[in-house]
Amino acid sequence: MGAIKNITVGDYSKIKKPAMMNIAANIFNIVPFALSIEAVNLIFRLSSGVAMPKDKIALWVIAAAMLLYMTVMAYFEKLSYRSAFTGAYNVSAEGRVKLAEHLRRLPLGFLSKYDPADLSSMLITDFAMAETGLSHHLPQLIGALVMPLLAFLGLVWIDWRMSMAMFAALPIAILIMFLAVKVQNKLSKAQIQAKLSAAARIEEYLQGLRIIKAYNMEGEKFSRLKSAYLALKTSSIKQEALLGPFILLSIAVVRAGLTFMILLGVYLISQSDLSVMNFVMFLVIGARVFDPLTKALTNFAEFRYFSIAGGRILSLMDAKEQEGTEELPQENSLNTEEKTKNPHRNLIEFKDVSFSYNDKEVLSRINLKFTENTLTALVGKSGSGKSTVMKLIARFYDCNNGAVLYQGKNLKTLNPEAFMRNISMVFQDVYLFKDTVRNNLLFAKPDADDEELISVCKKAQCHNFIMNLPNGYDTMVGEGGQTLSGGEKQRISIARAMLKDAKIILLDEATASLDAENEFWVQQAINNLIKDKTVIVIAHRLNTIVAADNIAVLDDGRITEQGTHQELIKNNKLYNKLWQMQMSDNETDE
Repeated sequence: MGAIKNITVGDYSKIKKPAMMNIAANIFNIVPFALSIEAVNLIFRLSSGVAMPKDKIALWVIAAAMLLYMTVMAYFEKLSYRSAFTGAYNVSAEGRVKLAEHLRRLPLGFLSKYDPADLSSMLITDFAMAETGLSHHLPQLIGALVMPLLAFLGLVWIDWRMSMAMFAALPIAILIMFLAVKVQNKLSKAQIQAKLSAAARIEEYLQGLRIIKAYNMEGEKFSRLKSAYLALKTSSIKQEALLGPFILLSIAVVRAGLTFMILLGVYLISQSDLSVMNFVMFLVIGARVFDPLTKALTNFAEFRYFSIAGGRILSLMDAKEQEGTEELPQENSLNTEEKTKNPHRNLIEFKDVSFSYNDKEVLSRINLKFTENTLTALVGKSGSGKSTVMKLIARFYDCNNGAVLYQGKNLKTLNPEAFMRNISMVFQDVYLFKDTVRNNLLFAKPDADDEELISVCKKAQCHNFIMNLPNGYDTMVGEGGQTLSGGEKQRISIARAMLKDAKIILLDEATASLDAENEFWVQQAINNLIKDKTVIVIAHRLNTIVAADNIAVLDDGRITEQGTHQELIKNNKLYNKLWQMQMSDNETDE
């Protein structure tokens, strides 16, 4: 049942109709053989001169029945084909969408455990395997297993000895296949892992091709890629070599039942204990019963391999999505008088927050308040925990200890999608989809009209260069936005954040990697973006956050000091040291 669950990706209903149709087709396919036996019997009677007048009529009836059979069988084969393949394609198409939606709801901390090549393999390759298993192998396997049982139950009433002989070897074949499953489970997992590793290495190779060319490295010298494909080759050969004998042996054992039946039948006929016609009937039905079973056994290893792929999908589908169903606090929860008295109420608060990546603590007992309509800057050396604070605010992760509060409510209890509507993010690494500029902007607000788009793009200082593109707002950008410069992508990202019009803005020093001209335009766009917003910025260039309402200095996962720029300069601690270093570097550059 586990393999069936995996192949159907947990939707058993998709196999019921195809399996029933396949069983019916296998049973129905016995009809022409049964008619042929009766036709041969009538022909013998007619040729021997002992036939009755009605026998000729019966022969014509059989011929008509054969024609009717072909018509009916063609119709049911069509239904069976449509049922199997339509169901399989639906499982694949709907499953991919469902898994993609599930991935969107999972914490990024969970997804970071997976290699991107592994996730893409699940969405593409694993679903394709499940689709093939559901459309080709599983209905055939179920039909092939049910057919011998039905045949045995039917034939045992005609001659139990012949029936026992026909199916005597079947339990042994099943035992062999059971042993094969044990071997395959281990081999297939290793082979799938080798395939994923090879996919990850080829992706790494393609992404690093510029470096390889820059350092004159030949492809064959890229040892990680070579080793991955050698491992895949070895595991694939090993799987085929070790499983093949099991499959061939089980098929031989199944076919041995036909031999046993023939030997017993010849003996019983010689003893006048079995009629020739009954013997012929067992021969015909026996051959028909074992054909689909042999085919199913041939494909059994592949079926099991596909079921492992389906199991990987189900394992990811079982991953727990981010919790939280509580609605966000309403904006009118404070009356006008209270808002006037406290315009900078606490919007987000960290209370004794600790967080670890893979048992490595990166934040320790953080206490920090982000007040409404103010700018808070996070500074510190690389690896001090600044980006982690941002990710906890955006709820890419949930803290291990303590609590992150939004208007006094724990983020873990709030509906994550509703909360994310209040946040816009602009980071250094901007990603644009391979689509038009317009559609990349509309991700923030699908129902925005052209007037609104143009308005935010002007504020983000990107309208002019967009209009200079070949098709303006309808120009296609490359994957990741590779057809645009870094500054152009950054300004489109800011326009997208403006269009969303969220109350909280997260900035990861969007100008850090830009040239002087692009930095100027992006800074102008940012100034327009953050008006009347609660802004949290990771600052690398301290001169950009001199006017911040609060500056929190992180060092080794702890907040060591916080205050305004002037207050921190007077403290003469880490912030002052970083400031002096940057000022010294600026003077040297000049």
